[in-house]
Amino acid sequence: MNEDLRIAHSVDLEPITEIAAKVGISEDTIESYGRYKAKLPLSLIDENKINKSNLILVSAISPTPAGEGKTTVSIGLTQALNRLGYDSVVALREPSLGPVFGIKGGAAGGGWSQVLPMEDINLNFTGDFDAISKAHNLLAAMIDNNIQNKKNSLGIDPRTVVWKRVVDMNDRALRNIIVGLGGATCGRPRETGFDITAASEVMAILCMSENIKELKERLGNIFVGYTFDRKPVYARDLKAEGAMAVILKEALKPNLVQTIEHTPAIIHGGPFANIAQGTNTIIATKMAMSLSKYAVTEAGFGFDLGGEKFIDIKCRRMGIFPKAVVLVATIKALKYHGGKPLDELGNPDVEALRRGLVNLEKHIENVRLFDITPIVAINRYSADTEEEIAAITEFCESRNVAISLCEVWAKGGEGGLDLAQKVVDVVSGESATGVKLYACNRPVEEKIETIACKVYGASAVEYSGKAVADIKRIYSLGHDKLPICIAKTQKSLSDDPKQLGRPEGFIMKVREVELASGAGFIIPIAGDMMRMPGLPEYPAAESIDIDENGEIIGLS
Repeated sequence: MNEDLRIAHSVDLEPITEIAAKVGISEDTIESYGRYKAKLPLSLIDENKINKSNLILVSAISPTPAGEGKTTVSIGLTQALNRLGYDSVVALREPSLGPVFGIKGGAAGGGWSQVLPMEDINLNFTGDFDAISKAHNLLAAMIDNNIQNKKNSLGIDPRTVVWKRVVDMNDRALRNIIVGLGGATCGRPRETGFDITAASEVMAILCMSENIKELKERLGNIFVGYTFDRKPVYARDLKAEGAMAVILKEALKPNLVQTIEHTPAIIHGGPFANIAQGTNTIIATKMAMSLSKYAVTEAGFGFDLGGEKFIDIKCRRMGIFPKAVVLVATIKALKYHGGKPLDELGNPDVEALRRGLVNLEKHIENVRLFDITPIVAINRYSADTEEEIAAITEFCESRNVAISLCEVWAKGGEGGLDLAQKVVDVVSGESATGVKLYACNRPVEEKIETIACKVYGASAVEYSGKAVADIKRIYSLGHDKLPICIAKTQKSLSDDPKQLGRPEGFIMKVREVELASGAGFIIPIAGDMMRMPGLPEYPAAESIDIDENGEIIGLS
């Protein structure tokens, strides 16, 4: 059995009513989904309590195949804060089934820093992803129905429709398809495709909305395409937003579960950080802050992607900013950025580590761009040597950055006590002033170039002909004042996944620019980004099974 799953099975879960009681929520307030999961009503969000809480963001260096462990550290840090006597709730994203059955695995933490019940969270959970898929696909069906319908037609030009369908699974065969085959009664044939549910704009909208009213408004603002006479068409023109919001009514409520040490955890929403904002819902973050003194949350991938978007998109919208950023790194990952082959990362190599520290250095600089104090958490492995630990410690201390050796996988909250204390020390002297990288009223191109040059290290941005036309269209629609959500590879600070470490002076190439007017941001796409992943040659699904007693095996 997988070690994470074995550990999860060794823990006796507390009833969700007892977990709720720890943060002052009565049994008749929660909406239970069995014994160990519940939905929380939005009425529990309290702005006065939020103002007295502290938001902690967990991010990381640029991801590597060796893994970094942001979710594990987020959970372990929360458990450690509670051990120190500071009320803390962790707020995380929901896992997507695509990566669970693909190559990445689940997203419930690991070792003695997990959220439970692990199998439920990694699989269908409370049905939020299913609701998002259905709401998204309802709009797709209404678009094709309107194209087909002569009496109630908006005159949509099928060639301009940008809204695809979604499914929560990695399936490369669905990236590009033709619908409407089979004759006149089966619709108008046209090219389209599928994205994965986590890449849906409906997912992004759910994560940016604070109530049903805002949810409906944002859904109505989804840009669909143009009519034959070049008039823009939005979801509200199809009268779709009401029915979509009905499907999402329960999904809008955040989910309460527990960590392996029985501390409350809120899990809600799950957009990818390389193609969307990459963080849980505003509602979940505000709920965690309403229920605790320290709310710990994470942003997907490295700080250049998830962290920047967390602050410039999510924090800008909710008016709340983190008082500290924990940057997670592993010695293995730093050696990989220093050029050491993947199959040799377990071997000691101080020189490769020192070469790879430039990646950590850039992420530290990026955190400070927002006037936030970084804390480096080394997610420790048993193969890490004292010499390697000394090298990274010296590096951080020379830059006046707090560093903590984190052993939360092996020891749970106990292994994160030093990190928790360092977070408390930093937060006690911070006011979270809310520095943003750019003003939204600046030109689209200037906003893109600000992120590319200041955060990624580019010297300039080059736009394809299509990208230029896309930006022109955004100006004509009046959506140019929205924030920027750059889609690029997570594997590098640049737009080239092969450029490890700290690339500098490169030209970032933007091939197209999408508009997410419902979610409220503009998406420049750099490099060969896909919204529908494929399964690997040996997918994790081959090793996942269930026995005759209903016990799941092989899930990680």
